[in-house]
Amino acid sequence: MREILTAGRYFRKKYGENVYKTPISLIGFTCPNIDGRVAKGGCSFCENESFSPNLKEKTSRKFYLNPDSLTNPLLEQQLLQLKTQYNSTKNKLSKKFNAKKFLVYFQSFTNTYAPLPTLKTLYSQALKLDGAIGLSIGTRTDSINDQTLEYLAQLTKNYEIWIEYGIQTVYNKTLNRINRGHDVKNMEYWIKKTKEYGLKICGHLIFGLPGENQEMMLDSVKFVNDMKLDSIKIHPMYVTKNTALAIEYKNNKFTPITEKLYAETVVKAIQMLNKNIMIQRITAGINDNSLLAPSWCRCKHNQMDYLKKELLKQGLIY
Repeated sequence: MREILTAGRYFRKKYGENVYKTPISLIGFTCPNIDGRVAKGGCSFCENESFSPNLKEKTSRKFYLNPDSLTNPLLEQQLLQLKTQYNSTKNKLSKKFNAKKFLVYFQSFTNTYAPLPTLKTLYSQALKLDGAIGLSIGTRTDSINDQTLEYLAQLTKNYEIWIEYGIQTVYNKTLNRINRGHDVKNMEYWIKKTKEYGLKICGHLIFGLPGENQEMMLDSVKFVNDMKLDSIKIHPMYVTKNTALAIEYKNNKFTPITEKLYAETVVKAIQMLNKNIMIQRITAGINDNSLLAPSWCRCKHNQMDYLKKELLKQGLIY
């Protein structure tokens, strides 16, 4: 039997106790794939409200940042959101698990897609929050630059800093089909750059993207190995309302991955993954009326039970 290097085991070994993420969603942030800089409409699967439970101030979201923004009239509101969302999650985790250490997880949209002064203010204030030991920043490889990487590299001297890049797949034809807005070369370049700055990277992969078979999905895992990423998140491609993918699904142009194939692919992925790569997630789902398919993605608890059993059959303990 082999224990998989999960996030829990990684952080317990490093800090002597569990470290918990506090997801943050801030108004004013968007994506170059939404605002037209690299594409329009966003990725075909993206209806960001589904992934942003903390983002409820819809009426205020009329101004959107980009790296060239000269002003940020939402900064004070963003700082208030940051503090409020962090404290709410922190208090819940403290009561339930006696949690004491936290990573501030800038989750929704592209969280480096803003002027550096705004990023510095938000990141520095996040690190001053009670119990915060570091940051985890969700972004895209086409929305990072040397100045931001240099600043984050300075923070690593005193804090736990992670950059989470949405890789999704290593096939350009799939990236084009899902309207991603960048290619594999862009990912390779900025992942190498990020590693040169000494920053830790978590790569996100999606299994079950349109047109991909198991061999293609596992090629993306090979990419994670080859690029020497520090961590990985894997989740299935599920369909939510108000997305381009939902139209494909309704027109029978996209068939979601089955739970059986997904589990088989996850097991093979973990078997081939370098043992020193920490695994932060092996599935995901959404339990509300925005989910169209597949139905098995509605209950994450059931998914995890099934995946753990399949991994155990292969001598792997999650």
